[in-house]
Amino acid sequence: MSYDYLFKIVLVGDCGVGKTQIRNRYTLDEFNPQSKSTIGVEFAFKTVNIDGNEVKGQIWDTSGEERYRAITSAYYRGSVGAVLVYDVTKPKTFEALENWASQLRQYADENIVVCVVGNKIDLPTREVSTAEAERFARGNGFFYMETSALDGTGVESAFRQVMKKIFEIVDSRQQARKKTVRAGSIGKTRSIKLTDADDVAEPSKFSSCCKQM
Repeated sequence: MSYDYLFKIVLVGDCGVGKTQIRNRYTLDEFNPQSKSTIGVEFAFKTVNIDGNEVKGQIWDTSGEERYRAITSAYYRGSVGAVLVYDVTKPKTFEALENWASQLRQYADENIVVCVVGNKIDLPTREVSTAEAERFARGNGFFYMETSALDGTGVESAFRQVMKKIFEIVDSRQQARKKTVRAGSIGKTRSIKLTDADDVAEPSKFSSCCKQM
């Protein structure tokens, strides 16, 4: 399927918070209770229409295990969106968000769009309140959503908001450039960065993972 924009979005958070289940629910509309922990990094795609543009999300699912963090840190580079996941029934996974947010600041685009996601809201043993999570998100300049990968609640909305916010940033820059860039001088399909002034790459310069699929 052709697309107009390609956004790399990373799923980060502790092991067992449901990152892979969220990815599968969003990209495949599936939930596998027998799913095993991610080893290293896996990724999937989903294309959505935003304001008449086909926007392809490249969703990277990173392992939350300590032994893989040196490997996965390289995958933050080039990310323009992140879904920062914790388990609402396990306070330690919420407390770990500060460390995950620090890694994003260190390795990802400085203007990365981040959504904090409280997952597993279908479970009755909740221990992290919505208000506490919202305070953390606001304090870090993120926004907050709650999800259940089991029944799909909030999953589509979380990714949609991330991708729409990225698109709005990119579109505003493209509108500003129209005054100085000749019509037709830049290809429409783009790999996106949010910080560099020259954040549009010609399609021929894409790496193999970013070409039209």
